[in-house]
Amino acid sequence: MLDSFDYKEPRCTQCGGEDFYYPDNDKPQGHIPVDRIIRKIDALFDKNDYASAGKLLENWENEARVLKDKRGELSIQSELMGYYRKIGNREKGLQSVRRGLELIDRLGAEESVSAATIYLNAATTLKSFNQAEQAVPLYEKTGKIYAAHLDENDARYGGFYNNYALALVDLKRFDEAESLYKRALDVMKNVEHGEADSAITYVNMAHLYEAWKNDEALISSCMEEAERLLNTPSLPRNGYYAFVCSKCAPSFGYFGYFLTDADLKERAKEIYERT
Repeated sequence: MLDSFDYKEPRCTQCGGEDFYYPDNDKPQGHIPVDRIIRKIDALFDKNDYASAGKLLENWENEARVLKDKRGELSIQSELMGYYRKIGNREKGLQSVRRGLELIDRLGAEESVSAATIYLNAATTLKSFNQAEQAVPLYEKTGKIYAAHLDENDARYGGFYNNYALALVDLKRFDEAESLYKRALDVMKNVEHGEADSAITYVNMAHLYEAWKNDEALISSCMEEAERLLNTPSLPRNGYYAFVCSKCAPSFGYFGYFLTDADLKERAKEIYERT
């Protein structure tokens, strides 16, 4: 019996094997330096230089597409989700979510921890653009993969529980949200310098108790605990600390803690200026 190799004309004289007769037009032509890019992006975020970070990410997104580097592009799409979320660009944020999920499917990487991290980022982006209901299935996927691969005290659970709970609050699933916030606190108390993320959790819980019970005592307790944690002497006063202060400050103002609001904004400003 004839094989197609016996009669097809070669299309690529420099290739061997299958590529000699059937060149893969989707095969990567090179790879972008993902680790180096992410280090640079983190440094720019630490300086609060979102404009430069966005420009760099979009340039590397284009380069990855030119090179047909799907894995590299997937990493960039995940970073873009967070970037567009931070600057409030709904159209491009949702576009990155769609492209990221498409790339996971094309790469056949649906059950990996790396995919779970991107599902989490995609879900959080959907939630931030008022699509909490669409975000829930992605949070559920993330949870199943984490449960299969991570220790229950892994620090990554802290962010997962926090962000999932925020979506559940939007859907008025308050009991479930409270449970997840408490699980986040249990995880972060065993993580070095986990006080910053725990402070975010307490701020989120204050908003939960306002929407759910409108209980001023519970709200005050959460905000005071958040402030105590942010004043932890051993917390590194770095770019992430500045980000957390900036994130928490408006909630302190919202609940009437005006001096703390101003103080946290000033702390963040000083860190960004010297970074």
